[in-house]
Amino acid sequence: MEVRFLGAHNTESESTRMPGIVIDGIIDIDAGGLTSGLSFDDQLKLKCVLLTHQHYDHLRDIPALAMNLFLRERHIDLYGPPEVGVALKGILNGDNYPDFLSEPRESPTLRFHPVRAGEELTIAGYHVLPVPVCHSVPTFGYQVSRGKSVFYTSDTGPGIDFSMTSSRLIIVEVTSSNRFEDFARRSGHLTPSLLEEELLGFQKLKGYLPRVIAVHINPDLEPEIKKELDKLAEHLGADISLAREGLVVSV
Repeated sequence: MEVRFLGAHNTESESTRMPGIVIDGIIDIDAGGLTSGLSFDDQLKLKCVLLTHQHYDHLRDIPALAMNLFLRERHIDLYGPPEVGVALKGILNGDNYPDFLSEPRESPTLRFHPVRAGEELTIAGYHVLPVPVCHSVPTFGYQVSRGKSVFYTSDTGPGIDFSMTSSRLIIVEVTSSNRFEDFARRSGHLTPSLLEEELLGFQKLKGYLPRVIAVHINPDLEPEIKKELDKLAEHLGADISLAREGLVVSV
């Protein structure tokens, strides 16, 4: 499987995009950097978008994607917690932006499907497992498998339930450096020190350490986060690195 990082940060600038990855060019997870990170042709190749939660930086490009597809008479399936469907209806309400969840009437541009924790889906030949994580609103990470697998946590604080996953590659958020641990705990995010606790729990449960790529990085703290993750990787003897926009890895 090929994993392409569209957005690796939690804020947007000329050189940073908000969260989103694409697997094998057809399954997108989160839409923070979707349309700004893909050509029109690549957007048309997508089979679905897996949305992890309702926060703006993870939904942002859905309206833009919908307009691009609508103009080309195409549609796409969206999956996510029920709260995501409610949030999308608030944005795509006919006043803020066209109601692409209902229009065109004969075949709506966007088809939203609520998912439940632990109920595996089969999408375009891939097995997709929603895994609940610990954030400030209901949030799912997703394990996507087709022979091999990758687990994307989305935004999460401590307490990830790794018993549901079996991936050798974990894409995990590390929003802040260690000096902001109190903030991270309160808001449902991770720091390198909190990630260490999660990885040790994973190792105890699974008997190995996965490859780890960190996303949702605060750009202002990135040098500090990198130093702390490098130190953690050396301490654990693990492969831990930062994502960047445009990075492509194989699983």
